[in-house]
Amino acid sequence: MKSLNIILSLIFFVGLNISCNAQPEKKTRNSDLAAAESVEVFYFHNTRRCVTCQAVETESKDLVEELYRDKVTFLAYNLEEQDGKSKAGELGVSGQTLLIVSGETRINVTNEGFLNARTNPEKFKQIMKEKIDPLL
Repeated sequence: MKSLNIILSLIFFVGLNISCNAQPEKKTRNSDLAAAESVEVFYFHNTRRCVTCQAVETESKDLVEELYRDKVTFLAYNLEEQDGKSKAGELGVSGQTLLIVSGETRINVTNEGFLNARTNPEKFKQIMKEKIDPLL
């Protein structure tokens, strides 16, 4: 029974990774992004969302509002709407993604969000804080 739970957990996490099309953390150069000196957190999602997808947005938004107020901006985009497609294209996003952007630095925290936002929100907030603080 224990091995069945482990196998099902692994399948769940692999499925999340594939369905959310997560991209690794990376730094890129883009003249539009380099001009920006602020820190922004972008959450890209689809119209139909599961409880975990909703938790990622809620916890990310709450963290930004609680800890950073005017220093960091949180923006959510629906990938199935025109403005979401546009912004996703600008940032090189192709699927559900949680992305921290500051100048030319992009930090993808999608995996951390989907693994922790619903089940361990405090851990998720700590990870987000560790990624955002050095950018301020």
